[in-house]
Amino acid sequence: MYKTVLFDVDGVFLSEERCFDASALSVWELLHAPHFLALPQAEHDVQPEESAIRLIRDRVFDRNRVLDWMKTRGLNSNWDMVYLAFAGQLLLLLKHLYPTHPTEVKDFVSQPITEEALAGIQQWAGKDKNGFAPEFTRFPDLFAGQEQLDKMALLTYFNTLASDWFDVEVKQFSRNSALWECCYSVYQEWYLGDELYRKSEGVDVRMPGKVGFLQQEIPIVAPERMGEMLKLLKEKGIAVGIGTGRTFEETAVPLKQLGLFGLFDKSHIATASDVIAAEEAYPEKAPLGKPEPYTYIKALLGASSSIEACLDCALPLAEGAEILIVGDSVADFLAARKMGCAFAATLTGLTGKAARAKFEQLRADYILDDVTELMKVFT
Repeated sequence: MYKTVLFDVDGVFLSEERCFDASALSVWELLHAPHFLALPQAEHDVQPEESAIRLIRDRVFDRNRVLDWMKTRGLNSNWDMVYLAFAGQLLLLLKHLYPTHPTEVKDFVSQPITEEALAGIQQWAGKDKNGFAPEFTRFPDLFAGQEQLDKMALLTYFNTLASDWFDVEVKQFSRNSALWECCYSVYQEWYLGDELYRKSEGVDVRMPGKVGFLQQEIPIVAPERMGEMLKLLKEKGIAVGIGTGRTFEETAVPLKQLGLFGLFDKSHIATASDVIAAEEAYPEKAPLGKPEPYTYIKALLGASSSIEACLDCALPLAEGAEILIVGDSVADFLAARKMGCAFAATLTGLTGKAARAKFEQLRADYILDDVTELMKVFT
């Protein structure tokens, strides 16, 4: 039987809704805020009403169709989702401007796409940019004929598209780019809020007023039921860990609020903080986030394990049959299979019960209505 169970967090213990809200608001800010593109169709509001958040998310992600498209292709990071969703609209804007500003567009895509460069479009494009309205429903069409692309290729594909559209070699679209870093920081502002963003990132916010979604997390099921499940596993002598795309602070804060964090083995918690450290040490290995198995390998080997040990870990694992990974996404499944581990899918992610067919097709070892059903596996 299993000696170790490693859990994802989003879509397993915590609803992804607030993360997706923060993602949509980040794309909206990049498009409409005066310090970015300042497109005229909407104003930037740092404290939108709940009804406005719903409308923005429905537009940016086409009533979750874009999110579902990303998730089914193994994209599991909200940072990557913001980057791709915004970059797609940025390219459509540049395509709109290209007939009248060919030199400026070529210069723009030939240099790092920084925050200053984005704001600079307002100067060189002038009123011409106001004739463009975001076309969110077109996002999947940008990848037409590219169904075979894996996660890494998806994150760099816009280089190919921009090169074709603007007849110049483009290298600015990737996981290790100024544009990705800009999208990351905007998301962090929305998710963490002003105070925690300043503390964690060490820089001031662009426009004060964001409250942050971290304090508004929604548990998937009653915390007491999830706690009972974790206690049962620990009573059976099973090591219980976490492998999540959240940073450590974003993981610890809401799980502590729910009374769950102390039920995990602290030496077997791996987060995006560990992935970022590994990517900084070995940038040629990036991206290392899911569906790459680094997060789960780090959780398995433990907090004291070195980056090198995790990167050099031979896969599939000889002891893979003794490890169960629990997640809600295709990215989690792919990571588990690369490690040679069993996988339990929870139907509490973006598409809910509708994900059953996909996980049946993938032949997941277990399919659970929610994470508390894991108790049936161990009783």
